[in-house]
Amino acid sequence: MTRMNYTFTSESVSEGHPDKVCDRISDAVLDAFLAEEPEARVAAETFATTNRVVIGGEVGLSDQDKLHDYMGKIDEIARACIKDIGYEQDKFHHETVEVTNLLHEQSAHIAQGVNASADKDEGAGDQGIMFGFATNETDALMPAPIQFSHAILRRLAEVRKNGTEPALGPDAKSQLSVVYENGKPVGVSSLVLSTQHLDESLTSSDIRAIVEPYIRETLPEGWLTEATQWHVNPTGKFVIGGPDGDAGLTGRKIIVDTYGGAAPHGGGAFSGKDPTKVDRSAAYAARYLAKNVVAAGMAEKCTIQLSYAIGVSKPLSIYAETHGTGEVDPAAIERAIDQVMDLTPRGIRSHLGLNKPIYQRTAAYGHFGREPEADGGFSWERTDLAEALKKAV
Repeated sequence: MTRMNYTFTSESVSEGHPDKVCDRISDAVLDAFLAEEPEARVAAETFATTNRVVIGGEVGLSDQDKLHDYMGKIDEIARACIKDIGYEQDKFHHETVEVTNLLHEQSAHIAQGVNASADKDEGAGDQGIMFGFATNETDALMPAPIQFSHAILRRLAEVRKNGTEPALGPDAKSQLSVVYENGKPVGVSSLVLSTQHLDESLTSSDIRAIVEPYIRETLPEGWLTEATQWHVNPTGKFVIGGPDGDAGLTGRKIIVDTYGGAAPHGGGAFSGKDPTKVDRSAAYAARYLAKNVVAAGMAEKCTIQLSYAIGVSKPLSIYAETHGTGEVDPAAIERAIDQVMDLTPRGIRSHLGLNKPIYQRTAAYGHFGREPEADGGFSWERTDLAEALKKAV
């Protein structure tokens, strides 16, 4: 039986978190190649530590001369990301950090299984399982703990970067423990916020005084009560942040990137991967499908799983679960999904318009629960498939 009364916790990290710096750089490299060629192949990984950024992985363009030209732009791309995030620390500064580019051409053995030919559909870029999830507990059809953990950090980043709160630094983490009654979120039992600060004299109480008004305006009215436990910078000072305080890697925040632990995860990271990689594109498709199932009123909560094999175009399986909230048999949802959307890698990219430089903006504050954008960003958050799904069941 589904539990109706409980407390569930999710965390988020800011764009200045060391791992998110790396995700941002990897996705910026991806966007640069996609801007040049929509079918570019990219699998970029970034490592960051004190005064050092290392970028490696595989890239491919049809024009090898252009590939060589773009290799020369990687240093500039990385520094632009670090500058926009806001790092000007002595030991991690966009002007002085050492950037090492170890990117190389894509493996021909991988390419032969993925590239389309005249008599063969394009295959998936790897094997794996991908999950999508949606719930009607928030307007964005996302779990409340992760959605509001992101929202807090986005708001603090806004006031930091526009100069309203210059004492705040780029590196931050938030965590919300949300109380559910009758299956719906009603309040916050505890809140954790750790944020870098540039003034060494500031205490935890000083930081709470800065951040509390923004947290209160971000959370739904009534969620913070006298009983809510606050833990703001609980370890005390947090002056040294980012890759100077802790090394970062692309792809280490996969739960932050998705559903905050409220749904299964297939294990594959997103950032730095072009959309032929089903780790990314099929996870976006699964979210799109789950969100449209909920938007269509078929269920209050829905999980979709897709599975793929490298070099094989069609998914090996489609699985739907409505967690006891469904108005439609999950097997009927699975059949409807197969009818209304082409889930081959090329079909996903075409349906969602993924061959565009739209990925750098996904690198922080979640890949899901965002508003679809006019240029195609967050296209997987649309609910334009709901009617087709209803007609197909």
